[in-house]
Amino acid sequence: MNQLSEQELAARARRIKLLLLDVDGVLTDGRLYFGNNGEELKAFHILDGHGIKQLQTSGVKVGIITGRESALVVRRARELSVEILIQKSPDKVISLQQVASDEGLQLEQIAFMGDDYPDLPVIRRVGLGLTVANGHPEVRAHAHWQSRRSGGDGAVREACDMIMQAQGTYEAALQKYL
Repeated sequence: MNQLSEQELAARARRIKLLLLDVDGVLTDGRLYFGNNGEELKAFHILDGHGIKQLQTSGVKVGIITGRESALVVRRARELSVEILIQKSPDKVISLQQVASDEGLQLEQIAFMGDDYPDLPVIRRVGLGLTVANGHPEVRAHAHWQSRRSGGDGAVREACDMIMQAQGTYEAALQKYL
């Protein structure tokens, strides 16, 4: 992992205004499920969904950049009020640059969570490169932070919590439930 001190990690996380996510292997477990009638199935973890909602409430936008296309991803994005959704991205760096321009953000203000080679160029360019516990070893080597949980099993929630803790918004979000 691209080792950062705890202070440097927190400093980078404090600057984040937008968290971008890959889908397969990050929001899902990375497996592709197909039914007998050709339908595609994906499983999303409820912890990730709640973490995304909490992060959005704290003032950090969330978006998705994925190389595949799926109506299920559109549905999940809609359920979570994720307005930035780029599917079938042939080049995630170009998609990143377009999102940064559209949102008026510098790359240092963006975090990206990915798990495999197509995510590496983005992880290496953003202010905070994140990966999942079961991400490819090369991705883990270049990321600034790695979740303890695997993709599709609450890893995104960990990332959301980490950003909120660094930005001082985590405790206020938790207090609503205590």
